[in-house]
Amino acid sequence: MNSIIVAVIVAAFGFAATRQLFDPAAGSVMQALSKTIVDDAGQAVTLAFGLIGVLALFLGVMKVAEAAGLLRLLARLLRRPMQRLFPQVPADHPAMGSMILNIAANILGLGNAATPFGLKAMQALDQLNPRKGEATDAMVLFMAINTASVTVLPTSVIALRAAAGSTDPAGITLTTLFATTCSTIVAVVAAKLGQRYWPGPVTPTTKTRPMTGHSAEVAGGGGMPLDVKPPAPVRSSPSFSAVPDSWRDDQSAAPTWVSVLFLLGFAATFPLLFAYGQQIGGWLLPTLIAAFVVYGACRRVAVYEALVEGAREGFDVAVRILPYLVIILVAIGMLRASGALPALLGFFSPLTTALGIPVEAVLMAILRTLSGSGAFAYLASVINDPAIGPDSYTGYLVSTIQGSTETTFYVLAVYCGAAGVRRIRYALVAGLAADATGFAAAVLICRLLYGG
Repeated sequence: MNSIIVAVIVAAFGFAATRQLFDPAAGSVMQALSKTIVDDAGQAVTLAFGLIGVLALFLGVMKVAEAAGLLRLLARLLRRPMQRLFPQVPADHPAMGSMILNIAANILGLGNAATPFGLKAMQALDQLNPRKGEATDAMVLFMAINTASVTVLPTSVIALRAAAGSTDPAGITLTTLFATTCSTIVAVVAAKLGQRYWPGPVTPTTKTRPMTGHSAEVAGGGGMPLDVKPPAPVRSSPSFSAVPDSWRDDQSAAPTWVSVLFLLGFAATFPLLFAYGQQIGGWLLPTLIAAFVVYGACRRVAVYEALVEGAREGFDVAVRILPYLVIILVAIGMLRASGALPALLGFFSPLTTALGIPVEAVLMAILRTLSGSGAFAYLASVINDPAIGPDSYTGYLVSTIQGSTETTFYVLAVYCGAAGVRRIRYALVAGLAADATGFAAAVLICRLLYGG
């Protein structure tokens, strides 16, 4: 990201200076550039404050769901399918429990809880790795699923759309669900094909007892190569860090018929999405909030206290993203005011327009793969552009791309670093295939529902 920011600022200055010196018809380009720098820095702060309320609400609702045990329930439903997806991992191994909780947390949008589970899963999977430093098939499949995880509630994107004045901030919920489901399917297929054509370390299939405490640390400690630096410790936020220990140790699984029924019910939503997408969209968000609150009350959760506790994180999140918003919005604003961005968009526009894809969406997809914070700030700049807005086809499309794709390079770097993996094999191919599928699915569903 450092190189991208430097390149953008230097390109903006160089383009503006060239126009100012050699194109008299361009007017006072440098003066416009100076004004944009100041204005966009202030706009970033205003935008961050606008996010606080919506983020506080959603994080409060998700805290109720977490306290009510919804994460544990979802983990039980996923255990049977996960055992089929990862036959190399014994059902009673710590890696299986961590992977299930990671995926369940991602589905519910609990990113702060998902990341620690994911890092623990990679370290536990390394205990089964006969060839340290090289990713096993299970590791690659797990990382591929993480780059394309099914998402039910893209909280941050909904909050950003609300701050941008959208009349239907949650209108991307169904489009995001469709795109992430498609990308997850492709991620699994790509990883399974990779297992067949690029065989790697053979994971022992003998049943092992769970390793805990000091024994687990000893088993996992020998696999960290000296030339690989582990990632910085992940600090989960206070509101999502207190996951009961019993959740981590729960090896129970829902009956097979219950898991099958759950998956069939999930698949049945897609015909309804295609037929009644816009009508269902208005019902989805209120229904989810009411369902989580009622479920929490039935589970005897102190709903009000949980809402308040989770809502506190909304302020923390807004403060954390403010520096990224300021830098990215100013850099993109400089690129736009200098004339470089309009020139770049004009160059690619004929090709993308012929395909029915706005060029802003292509840039969004590329940036999303490289930087989550950069893509989030670019999304903010696009949907706050008066010529586009959050409720246009382009606005819906870039919002769906943000919610349905992942920073693949970051995920691979952090997860591989946690397990000391230097040779990732086909993990990057599977991750990029998932990203490309998520982009294509986002274009398809947004064109179907919102035109274009």
